[in-house]
This record gives sequence, structure tokens and C-alpha cells, in this order.
Amino acid sequence: MASRRILSAAVAVSMAALVMSTTSAQASPPGTKDVTAVLFEWNFASVAKECTNTLGPAGYGYVQVSPPAEHIQGSQWWTSYQPVSYKIAGRLGDATAFKNMINTCHAAGVKVVVDTVVNHMAAGSGTGTGGSSYTKYNYPGLYSSYDFDDCTSQVSNYQDRWNVQHCELVGLADLDTGEEYVRATIAGYMNSLLGYGVDGFRIDAAKHIDAADLANIKSRLTNPNAYWKQEVIYGAGEAVQPTEYTGNGDVQEFRYAYDLKRVFNNENLAYLKNYGEGWGYMSSSVAGVFVDNHDTERNGSTLNYKDGANYTLANVFMLAWPYGAPDINSGYEWSDADAGPPNGGQVNACWQDGWKCQHAWPEIMRMVAFRNATRGQAVTNWWDDGNDAIAFGRGTKGFVAINHESGSLSRTYQTSLPAGTYCNVQNNTSVTVNSSGQFTATLGSNTALAIYAGKSTC
Repeated sequence: MASRRILSAAVAVSMAALVMSTTSAQASPPGTKDVTAVLFEWNFASVAKECTNTLGPAGYGYVQVSPPAEHIQGSQWWTSYQPVSYKIAGRLGDATAFKNMINTCHAAGVKVVVDTVVNHMAAGSGTGTGGSSYTKYNYPGLYSSYDFDDCTSQVSNYQDRWNVQHCELVGLADLDTGEEYVRATIAGYMNSLLGYGVDGFRIDAAKHIDAADLANIKSRLTNPNAYWKQEVIYGAGEAVQPTEYTGNGDVQEFRYAYDLKRVFNNENLAYLKNYGEGWGYMSSSVAGVFVDNHDTERNGSTLNYKDGANYTLANVFMLAWPYGAPDINSGYEWSDADAGPPNGGQVNACWQDGWKCQHAWPEIMRMVAFRNATRGQAVTNWWDDGNDAIAFGRGTKGFVAINHESGSLSRTYQTSLPAGTYCNVQNNTSVTVNSSGQFTATLGSNTALAIYAGKSTC
């Protein structure tokens, strides 16, 4: 789920993002563009502009937006994850702004995924952002006490499946998703979103919902093939495992992000030679991957924007490496982990007012086109120095080198690329590949090189 602090003032919630897939549980989103820009807590009008100005031109296939539902009042980001009703009446905009965003993004060639909170309803009592009154277990016109699980204590034992899936995540009212009315109501909400033109869903806190319940809800959708990614955080020895959910769609592979932090901070990039299934992860075809998300950047379990070159290079590697469907987390600066978005979610310009816009960092953004151009190509011509410098090709379509050493690196690389001139999209310089598929380059400390077929000029 998504982290949130609760009730009175404080309970940082930590839920993780899920990744999506189709009914046939394919890898990545359908289509040839599988990178999602997660514009965390951007309002709908700002997302619309960014689809036109950046996401479409850069080749992003999807944009993920924060939950479109009425929620509790408050400035903290986690208020978005405590729904009061299923009306689109939250901090990020109303139904008109939501529909306009979808139409605008579609016109830019970008599909829209919505973060979807269906495990629980809000705690406490009061009036929501759309004017709805509520108390815990009673949300007039939507749910009453009969629609919630009998366990009214907090989840406390992840070795106990019943406890995880029937008790309350950080005190939030846990919906009984085994009930017909609840299933129908959730499906009705999701169908209303599909009616606006939504292309897919991130299922928040999916681990706390039985996989069969989610399958039943998905079967009721007007488009059961909508992209579907589920947040199921891996825990060794836990009762509920991510692989249980792959029949519904993609599942986020949290170990991918955790291990990238460890490798980039403390180990050798050479270890990444068989990254993915070779490390015991889920099949690439059902895995959603990320360097960080809104929860993990705050709880310290992954890298985040404060980690400088380690963070940037980890994103470069993720986009170059053919495992899973990547999310690029794009949020805002924070020192208080509970702090909500600047300007109430209005982004006037990237890199102003605290907006970090990682999706638009040149070193990251330009790798989206690299990924699209090399799709379907296996890893070839792997090289490493046994330490923190690596290079690898993507068949005859691309080649990447990453120097995470403390000093510069000069060498000749062997590729499978046709002879010619290519643009190193990391710094917009030219690279010449000879008739033997070789080129020579010098990479400064903590820099990368990426070239691909079809990009000959900078």
C-alpha cells in the first residue's frame, strides 16, 4: 500500500506500489512502450500538460496518477490514501479535470494508470474533500459496518495470512472483499474510471486482499484486459507471497529496488550480470520494477533523489536492462516524510517549488527512447572490470556503459552494433563504431554512455 500516517497526527504508512499487467498476466504494459512515469501527487491539470510537453515526446508509454477519489482533509500526502467516497473530488482535481487529463494524455500517445485504493476506507471521522460526511465503518451511500472485516485490530503478524488479509492496515477500516456487495461496489468504482478512459490500475495494498477476491473484482470490469499492477511487498517467510497474484496481472518486485540500493551503495556493479530472474525474482514477464517509489524513498529501503549519481545511474541501468516493466518515480523534495505536495499538487515548472521531476532528468528521460528502441533484444557483449564498471549491449540495437568507479575509465568496447556514428544520449556527444563493432570512449567517474540504432545525431 502506500505509506500513510493515521488518525491523530501520525502514522506513517508504508505501502508499496504495485505494478500492472493484463488478464493474461503478460509482462509490462501492452504495447511497445513499457515505461511509466509516476507523477506522485501532481494534480490532474499539471499531469495533462506534462503528457503534452514531456512524456509523449520522450516515449513514455504510461503516466501513473495519484488516487482519484474523495479523501480525508489535510495537507499530508497520505491523506490521498484514505478514501471517504469514490467521487473524484480530491486535492488533485475534480472529474472534469480528470477527464481532460486523460484525453490530453491520450492525444500525446500516453496511457493513464490510476493508483486505486480498494483495500480500505478512511479512519476517524469528519468531512471529506468533496463534502461527504463519514465515520469509521460508515460512509453514507457507499459502505456501512456490515461491509468491513470482523477483525478490527491492526495487522500484526505477517506470518498469519488471515491476520494480513482481514485485519486493519495501520488502523484503516478494512473492506470485506469476500462479500458480493463490496466486490460489486469496488468493480463499479473501477468501471467508472474505465468510463473516463483510464487504461489501467495500480492496486494499492494488494497484499492485504486475497488474490481470489481481486480476480473476482477484475472479472467484473468492462475491460478485464486493462493494465493491472499490484503492490505486494515480498517478505521472506511471510504467509502471503507476490507470486500468488501473478494470475491477475503484473506484481511489483520490491527486491529489485532493495538490491539496487545495496549494489550501488556498497557492492559491485559487476554483480548485476544476471540481474532479475537469476537473483530469484519473479519472471520478467509479470514483474514491475522501480528504483524507488513514494513509500520507499521515504522509509529508506531504496535509493532516492538525495543519493545523487547512485540514484541517477541506477535508473539508467533499470531502463537499459531487459527485466520487468519500469516505473520512474517523480515527486518532490521533502525533509518531513509526511509533507504533502508543493502548491497543493500544482506544478508550475519542473525544478521549481521543490518539484524534482526525475522523469525529466536528461540522463533518465533519454533512456526511455533507448528502452523503446531495444525492446525484445537480449543482453549481449557483457563486460565488467570485476568491480564498479560495466557495459553491455542489447543485441544489434543498443549499447550501454556505466562507470561507477571513483576515477575516469578509458577503453575499447566490443558491441554487436552495425558500423556508423551514434549519439551518446547521456551527454549528446558522438560515438563512432567501426566495422568490427568496436568503439573507444572515456567515461568520467559516475557517468554513463548509451547509444542505440536510429539515433545517429545529437
